[in-house]
Amino acid sequence: MRETPYQQLERRFHRLNALGEAAAVLHWDMSAIMPVGGAEGRAEQLAELKAVRHGMLTAPEVGDLLDEAENEAEGVLTGWQPANVREMRQRWIKATALSEDLVVALSKACSACETLWRTARADDDFASVRPALEEVLNLTREAAAAKGEKQGLSLYDALLDDYEPDGRAADIDPVFDALEAFLPDFLGQVLEAQAAKPEAIPPEGPFPEQTQKALGVQFMQALGFDFDHGRLDISLHPFCGGTPDDVRITTRYDEADFTSSLMGVLHETGHALYERGLPKTWRGQPVGDALGMSMHESQSLLIEMQVCRSQGFLGYAAPIMRSAFGGNGPAWDQDNLQRLYTRVEPGFIRVDADEVTYPAHVIMRYRLERAMIEGDMEIADLPGAWNDGMKKMLGLTPANDREGCLQDLHWFDGAWGYFPTYTLGAMTAAQLFDAAKTQVPEIEPGIAEGNFKPLFRWLKTHVHGKGSLLPAKELLIEATGKPLDPDIFKAHLNARYLA
Repeated sequence: MRETPYQQLERRFHRLNALGEAAAVLHWDMSAIMPVGGAEGRAEQLAELKAVRHGMLTAPEVGDLLDEAENEAEGVLTGWQPANVREMRQRWIKATALSEDLVVALSKACSACETLWRTARADDDFASVRPALEEVLNLTREAAAAKGEKQGLSLYDALLDDYEPDGRAADIDPVFDALEAFLPDFLGQVLEAQAAKPEAIPPEGPFPEQTQKALGVQFMQALGFDFDHGRLDISLHPFCGGTPDDVRITTRYDEADFTSSLMGVLHETGHALYERGLPKTWRGQPVGDALGMSMHESQSLLIEMQVCRSQGFLGYAAPIMRSAFGGNGPAWDQDNLQRLYTRVEPGFIRVDADEVTYPAHVIMRYRLERAMIEGDMEIADLPGAWNDGMKKMLGLTPANDREGCLQDLHWFDGAWGYFPTYTLGAMTAAQLFDAAKTQVPEIEPGIAEGNFKPLFRWLKTHVHGKGSLLPAKELLIEATGKPLDPDIFKAHLNARYLA
């Protein structure tokens, strides 16, 4: 029996997905365990995989198959299939905007730049990676121009759309402007309220790396992470990669302070559980993928910030932490751990920032990357502009580029347009958790007892199990009853830090 146009597309996209998953595991390997000497060969491997995938997606027959599938008689495509065709079309539009030569050149430039960044960051040597970053930026601008022309978007919006489908700078600007206006006074109030309480006592180390890992694994399993389908490893920059059936989490450890790494592990576990919860019957198809990075970040921040820094969770977790490290004394009391995990202190490093100051880090990066993409700022000016931005947003001036513009991997690896999704994700997390608690009263008592099943049943129904069936704005309305409302995020911050 001859395959229909839709069936031919489904088969092709299944193969595309398999190649993409292979590339994802190779990228995890490069970031976690690959020897330095493998960098050049790995760059070639990843570039060739991207070229093969690009060729499969842009083959002349794909456009015709999409036209035919979209025009099939009503009722032929059922359930999730029309949404799958919609997602296929979007990928085809973006892919056909780029030449294979540009895809390969950008992939190789990003791999080379990422490798140089690792050494430059350790050596505090921005000058050594600057030429490679300039090449990445130039190629990224070229790709943005091609995509923007095809989609009718500005340079920045064309990049943003890759991480936040249908996201636009014009929608982000007023939200971030309002947050920037809100944060300084609020931060001052929080710091004043914090100073009136007993000072948090950091537990005394050392905290052996293996003990930290065992504790992280214990909480990952409590949340529902399946180690038959995933791993926990170490990398310079913590991340979640791999595939839905083989999720790879990385973290980094500090034997003088276990608290940061543990929350990093829980954050990445939120990402991993979203990947694992995607619809298995849609696996390998675009509609079965996660719904953009704001939604992905919402799932990691929902777990880390909304759940694992809450009083309920820390009441359950404090005795486990104390037992793991053989701790005793007031530093290990729940109230003290609560103060530690909700301590607000402006700092230089984004991944270590508290949830009050974190948006300032994101807003600054968003504005810097837009300026660079749109040609209003050169790479040579980045260190100075970064330091000026930190002074303006948080009143701090980095002592060196390691704690300044070299701290994040994103730009060096070609991820331009990603940064705003972190704060959009934080607001989405607050709204989803608020709705979940209202709809399912058992969620908060369950968290206090280490029972996360009521929460994940809700997430499976309203987020994870939806994949990319609905646009993000529609999914949020369906799950919470309203579009993204920054006031819910502000109410969360007020309740946690000023109540």
